[in-house]
Amino acid sequence: MRLTVALLTALAAALAVAVTRAGQLADPAGLIGWYAVCWALFAAAAWSLGRVPAHRAAALVVAGGLVVGATGLLEVPRTSTDSYRYAWDGRVQAAGISPYDHPPVSSELAALRDDWLFTDGPICDTAYLSWLWGGGCTRINRPWVHTIYPPVSEAYFLAVHALSPPGSRHKPLQVAGLLLALGTTALLVRVTGARRACLWAWCPAVPVEAVNNAHADVLSVFLAVAALAVLVRRRAAGGALLGAAVAAKFFPAVLLPGALSGVRRPRDAMPVLLPALAAVVVAYLPYVLASEASVFGYLGGYATEEGYSGGSGDRYGLVRLLVPDAWALPVVALATAAVGAYTIWNGDPARPWQGGLTVTGAAFLLLTPGYSWYALLLVALVALDGRWEWLGVAAAGAVAYVTDLGIAAYLTAALGVGAGWLVRTSARTSPAWAY
Repeated sequence: MRLTVALLTALAAALAVAVTRAGQLADPAGLIGWYAVCWALFAAAAWSLGRVPAHRAAALVVAGGLVVGATGLLEVPRTSTDSYRYAWDGRVQAAGISPYDHPPVSSELAALRDDWLFTDGPICDTAYLSWLWGGGCTRINRPWVHTIYPPVSEAYFLAVHALSPPGSRHKPLQVAGLLLALGTTALLVRVTGARRACLWAWCPAVPVEAVNNAHADVLSVFLAVAALAVLVRRRAAGGALLGAAVAAKFFPAVLLPGALSGVRRPRDAMPVLLPALAAVVVAYLPYVLASEASVFGYLGGYATEEGYSGGSGDRYGLVRLLVPDAWALPVVALATAAVGAYTIWNGDPARPWQGGLTVTGAAFLLLTPGYSWYALLLVALVALDGRWEWLGVAAAGAVAYVTDLGIAAYLTAALGVGAGWLVRTSARTSPAWAY
């Protein structure tokens, strides 16, 4: 146990340096170097937990998760400005205005601006601030477009705003992220045990993306883990929770094939699909009624901007190594559908997270996203299922965000997943490999 505590202490110290160090994205080599140190310490700490007595492991995982996660509170968001949009959307809703109706630069919202989110002076020369017409700048990225966040996330932004003391700025969203991360840890300990739960609780992606950058993805992860846990015994309740996760961040929709594992007839899928659809409709309905503009906001523009419509930039990078660019999107769609169909037909209904991890991990390798916080869902699924080699895909997302080596990182991660599959197959899926 002493070794694990020592490694966790070192991990927390390394994370504190990574979060507070100068440079950040302006020094990608230095940042990725500290990330590598953190991931190595995380791997060592997770391995060492196997020597800790079972009756102490759960408390150590939760306590370690609190210490590791709290390092994200040490600084303002360092590598993302998304949480500033969250704070703005919460403020707009508190004023009785739909967050979907106006972009932040709209004159209709001018009375809501303050010196924190909308500022002037030398700070405007700082990276990651957007210039405004007529002078000044804003911390909100893409201030000229409507919000893209789904309704459960918007309700979350409003709740955090309502509970925040005046002038608290970014900190309430970071604290909320830490609480959701700890809630996810508690769920994982209960569902899958402490030795797997540490793969989420101590993962460096959690303090960096869920806490410091306060990404709303942690809300959808919490709901998705709850959905998969409940689904085994109560399919309707699990389906409703999964719908809520999708209505928080669209990506958890990739968990549907895992949720439908073992289904052979369409009517057998209805106990999951109908509650999921109902949850999405119920979440959207108040915003549809209150909004004059589309509740999907800039979603289509974002997909185009990020290259998902045609596979520009590094999107579909691994697929584009094999086929012409024009074929990439159809190939990705067909491959995703094939993996999903295989999962539904052959998946284990008693372990829906197993198929969920396979489909989600395959989606990452096919899409090669450039934002590291998307991988929070993948990390939680690894903790549920135990196939730790998929963590390499999550680490590849961090490399893709910080450097221009994303394709190489995803290729390395894919080879690691393949090697893990070969080892497990040759060992006939021995429980010793299920960590």
